[in-house]
Amino acid sequence: DSKLRHVEKDVLIPQIMRERAKELCSDKVQAFTKCCQETGLLMVVKCRQENTALKDCLVGYYSDPLFYEECKTEYLKQREEYRATGIKKKRQKLTSNV
Repeated sequence: DSKLRHVEKDVLIPQIMRERAKELCSDKVQAFTKCCQETGLLMVVKCRQENTALKDCLVGYYSDPLFYEECKTEYLKQREEYRATGIKKKRQKLTSNV
């Protein structure tokens, strides 16, 4: 059954997309985090370049229909496994500061 409920389309799949996009843009996430840690309150001014690069990377993945389909397929596999076994798969928590 590949029908999706509203909450799956609008919450759960985008959540997977955000997590995977952060992993795929990890170099930009680290650069932005490092810049923010080094500059403190001036990060708004000093880290614009890193922030822009990070946003561009993330938005590129968020707006990619193929990436959405990959994440949707991943979600459907997780849901199918849960329905078959009744055991919920634990999600990995990323340890970044974003």
